[in-house]
Formats: sequence, C-alpha cells, structure tokens
Amino acid sequence: MTTQPNWFTELSDSGTIFGLELTDAGKIHEEQTPFQTLAIYDTKTFGKLMTLDGCTMVTTRDNFVYHEMMAHPVLFSHPAPKRVCIIGGGDCGTLREVLRHPEVEAAIQIDIDERVTRVSEMFFPELCESNHDPRATLAFEDGIAWINNAEPGSLDVLIVDSTDPVGPGAVLYSEEFFRGCWRALGENGLLVQQSESPLVHAEKIIKPMHDTMRKAGFSDTKLHQFQLVSYPTGWWSCTIAAKAGKVEFARQAAAEALAFPTRYYNAGVHQGSAALPQFMKELLG
Repeated sequence: MTTQPNWFTELSDSGTIFGLELTDAGKIHEEQTPFQTLAIYDTKTFGKLMTLDGCTMVTTRDNFVYHEMMAHPVLFSHPAPKRVCIIGGGDCGTLREVLRHPEVEAAIQIDIDERVTRVSEMFFPELCESNHDPRATLAFEDGIAWINNAEPGSLDVLIVDSTDPVGPGAVLYSEEFFRGCWRALGENGLLVQQSESPLVHAEKIIKPMHDTMRKAGFSDTKLHQFQLVSYPTGWWSCTIAAKAGKVEFARQAAAEALAFPTRYYNAGVHQGSAALPQFMKELLG
C-alpha cells in the first residue's frame, strides 16, 4: 500500500492498482490490533474505507454487493437454512444480510479480531445494525479451531468471509479446513467462500479451490461472479459447495418474491451470476 497526498492507493499482487481520492480528513483512524493494522479513511466518492494491513476490506459505497452475494445465493440454495455460521466477516455486513432471512433461527459470527467489529460499529454502523438481533452471536476466537470442534452435522450453511489465501489466511483454503467444514454441515449443508477474481486468479486460486473442496468430500461446487470495483480487477466471485447432491436454486420462488429489501441481489442476478464465461466453463469443467 502507498498513500500519495490526498489519495489512498493499493498495489495488488495481481499487477493491478486501486485508488481512491481522499477528503481533507484523509486517514481518520488507525490502530494496531493484536493481529493486524487497521485503518479507516474518508474518501470523496466511496465514503468510508477500511483497510487491514494496507489492503482494502470494505467501503461504504460498494460493500452491499459483496455482502449480499456472500449471503443470499447460498441461503436461497438451501431448502431450510436455520443454523448459519460465518467465519470471519468482522465488519458484520454479511451477518446483517443473513439475518434478513426469517428462516434463520441462529447465526454465529466468528472473527478472531474483535477490534474489526468494534471499529466497524464506529465507522460502519449500518453494517452492524443486526449485531443485537436475538438470533445473533458474536464470538471472537479462532474460527478454524471452532470448526474443528463443532458438533458434526450442526450447521445448515457455513459462510467463510475470509481474507485472501496468503499468509495465515491460506489454511482457510486447505483440504483439512474443508474437511472440517464438511463434518460440521448437516444434511443438505452448503458452504460458501469468497474465491477471488476470475480474471487473474482462475488458475492459481479458483480451480485449485474447487478441486480441493471436492477432495474434502463436497459433491458439487458452483461459482457465482459479481462486480466489485474496490477489489482487484473489479470482478470478484464466491464459490458454493454442496455436502451432498447438486448446488441448486432450491428456493427460487422465495427469491422471486423477496420478503426483504436488497440493492444488488435478486432472483435474476442469482441465476445470471452463475452463468460463466467460456474460459471459466472450460477451466472448471
């Protein structure tokens, strides 16, 4: 990450650069948590920007795209999503979207760094509006250990709202971790995980991730893609994996008659986001 006068810029390992012009306030918060450097910037066009170790995590303007796509496609693909676990997701936006579903009876969010949540409550309060929902539990501990200790078959949907697969985050893309997820999921259980950019990460991350999920026991995987300008290349994805059977649009009728407001997701987007360009169809088979 480099910060030029009045600009935040991020150079990624994909060979791309992302930048946002800052207001006169510039960097409005920075702290060293027990795990990482957390900073908040005030931008001219994207509202507040949160970074972790210099990498863009969330902005006011486009976070709804990511959070809705991490939550709604997988929840509408499960016939009865009652028990949901989110690994990561400390900004709480994915939790908010999960709890829009009246079928969800309990949702636990597990993020090792409590400061991400507490700072989000300060600067992104709209993302944290469901934190006190009686169905919600916030746990600040190691998500990998939690999954390994989870009761087999205790979850309907598992959402891995993770960082990039580098450094400590790499284990979240390992066969061992996926096996733990498979064990924790019940009948019809579904896992979803962010899977980076189809444009620059297809061969290095997405294809190996799908293969590893299947080696871990998952019977089917499906990629959903969406636009997210604040992430490298502006083209992002998530991958849904089924414990048994196929990943299907199980509750399409409910998605077509949405019982809650969205800004990006709808039934058409659900179907369209799974329609892959030819190079991805050939890669994933």
